[in-house]
Amino acid sequence: MEHGPGEHNLPGRHESFWIETTPETSYPSLPGNLETDVTVVGGGITGITTAVLLKRAGYAVTVIEAGRVCHGVTGHTTAKVTSLHRLIYAELIDRFGSRQAQQYAEANQAAIETIASNVREYDIPCSFERKPAYTYAETEGSRDPVAAEADAARSLGLPAAFTEDVPLSARNYGAVVLENQAQFHPLKYLLYLASLIPGDASQIYEKTRALEVQEGGGRCTVRTALGTVTSRAVVLATHYPFYDSPGFYFARMEPSRSYALGVRLDEPFPNGMFINADGPAHSWRSQPAGDGGELVIVSGMEHRTGEDVDTREHYRSLEAYARSVYPLRSIDYRWSAQDYITIDGVPYIGPLASGHENIYIATGFRKWGMTNGTAAATIITDMVRGRASPWAEVYAPDRFKPAAAVRRFLVHNIDVAEKYIGGAISRPAGDLADVRPGEGRILMLEGKKAGVFRDREGRVHAVNPTCAHLGCVVAWNSAEETWDCPCHGSRYDADGKVIHGPAVKDLKPRGG
Repeated sequence: MEHGPGEHNLPGRHESFWIETTPETSYPSLPGNLETDVTVVGGGITGITTAVLLKRAGYAVTVIEAGRVCHGVTGHTTAKVTSLHRLIYAELIDRFGSRQAQQYAEANQAAIETIASNVREYDIPCSFERKPAYTYAETEGSRDPVAAEADAARSLGLPAAFTEDVPLSARNYGAVVLENQAQFHPLKYLLYLASLIPGDASQIYEKTRALEVQEGGGRCTVRTALGTVTSRAVVLATHYPFYDSPGFYFARMEPSRSYALGVRLDEPFPNGMFINADGPAHSWRSQPAGDGGELVIVSGMEHRTGEDVDTREHYRSLEAYARSVYPLRSIDYRWSAQDYITIDGVPYIGPLASGHENIYIATGFRKWGMTNGTAAATIITDMVRGRASPWAEVYAPDRFKPAAAVRRFLVHNIDVAEKYIGGAISRPAGDLADVRPGEGRILMLEGKKAGVFRDREGRVHAVNPTCAHLGCVVAWNSAEETWDCPCHGSRYDADGKVIHGPAVKDLKPRGG
């Protein structure tokens, strides 16, 4: 087990397995102003897949990425390629009806086959394997909902069944199993797809952060610090749409973080991908490792982004849970991920808002981005081409009606207003002298609120803790050493540099 300096004995090394085992890309930055057919903002699974599909359809496509391709949310996934999203189908049937629930099921099943087809067509060496997916009852009380989920999924045409035979060593009371699902190495897959984009008037530009979208005259212009990209259509594949005000997305989703460990076991891992049905999420899958061995990825411990707690405890709790199920030979990696959950639990995919039909979004994947992101690429490609998508209705961003979900809508937004915008989570505490090396706090300095981090060399880094998105007060994330916004999930490094939207501007230095 490896530990970095001052990491308080956290398990593993702080790196995504996917990122460490693939080369870093080196696409150029935007050289200035240009025009294209379609601009795709974001270089994760949704953006890269959309760009490839549009280029195949004959469009000139420009992808702009704030950092490096696939190093954001997609680079920190668990990479399950499945239509079995914990317990969802009974809920979808109840909330949307069987027809729209079936659209969701078909879209995700088709996404599996899209990925499989790409792997075959281009012979992509990404460890793509067909596996059964299990959602298991971890308690006796969740057995009936799991059995009901099997019935619901089967009624929608999915190859689902209830089984008592769950090969995972964790305690269980049966599971819904979906056969012929898949897993892969997401970055090896996507970096190959990305290599197909440049050429024939299409390009990828990295280290190019989008700052604003302007509309007029049937054209859309994405403004960056390095120039502008003007096109007929824009696809916001940034995980959370940084241009969110037209559709009020800031009031319709909440950010959630979860944690993963890459471990080695003293015994072979069973065939399958596994997640428990309710309560704190416990997710398992294996992955061939480069040394010929097997890495097992265990994940969970989800919580709302920006909770003012010692987030290092989530890694420790995940380690304790993993050790309670299997004897661990080693813990090689640790990483965390962020996702967004919509008010009704279904992603928003389609036009941004009424009057903004040439701007498309894909967001709120509820931690199931491999299939939902691929489905989003197919749906949006159809829309850009003027074609009807058979799955668009269930994902339509304008389906949300506050009156129809008023309780959840109000609870979510009162929570934001009272706890987060008011700074209840990150209230000033202590004096500068109290801040230990490796610690971050919200303090009052010279009568002003400040986010203060003392690095391990004793240097103090101080920022204005007011999020540049909508003015919430950020909280210190001790596990990742970042400032995280609890309202909408923007994240900043210790010096206030934005590393995750929707914010596009940095935190100001203390006194700035």
